[in-house]
Amino acid sequence: MENASLVGLSRQVALRRELDVISNNIANMNTTGFKADSMLFAEFLMPKARDDSFMRPDRPLSFVEDRATVSNFAGGEIQTTGDPTDVAIDGEGFFEVESDKGVRYTRNGSFKVDATGMLVTSEGYRVMTTNGPLQLAPNETGFTVDQDGQVATSEGTRGKLRVVRFANLAGVKKETSTTFSAAATPTDVTSATRLIQGAVEKSNVQGIAEMSRLVEVTRSYQDLSSLLERQDELRRTSIERLADVPA
Repeated sequence: MENASLVGLSRQVALRRELDVISNNIANMNTTGFKADSMLFAEFLMPKARDDSFMRPDRPLSFVEDRATVSNFAGGEIQTTGDPTDVAIDGEGFFEVESDKGVRYTRNGSFKVDATGMLVTSEGYRVMTTNGPLQLAPNETGFTVDQDGQVATSEGTRGKLRVVRFANLAGVKKETSTTFSAAATPTDVTSATRLIQGAVEKSNVQGIAEMSRLVEVTRSYQDLSSLLERQDELRRTSIERLADVPA
């Protein structure tokens, strides 16, 4: 395959991956606590040939490299729901939850009480407090959460919701649509962060911007496909004409 085709193919692969990311953002526009993703690309220069004795030395080829997918941790709009088990974070930080794989982190505060009385996320992960997972008795009423995360019921204070922060968000990796993992040890949030009961944080996806980007990437992919098809047609025509040259 010619170099131009290889370079074009690398760009197509990158555009296809970006289309997947944009489509996922649009699909999660209404997902509580969802953080939009974007692609990080870089230029990859193919090394020169080992033998430098050619009359025309090889030039390095520039390919498109898909380096990583990064999440935008900017806060989303806070929406009032009126449900007492819903809690939104106003400021930086994540709720600490416990999954079957260990401790995870989320901004999705759409909590509920399961059949066993455990306070869980929409994915079924146990919500952590300073006293561990919070399990309510059948007769408990008056569930309240203050702006510092203190949980109280008719049985008194039940602990404080674990809300933590990370000094470097680059190490926070998305596992599900709203759940993250991190190898670094988190720290407590500052006093600037407060919790709002009866509300949730909506997705931070900018719908118009994502739709515009989707159209732009789709057109780039189509234009590149047309260019590669024309180049392939030119190659076939050249071969046919060479075959017609008398020996």
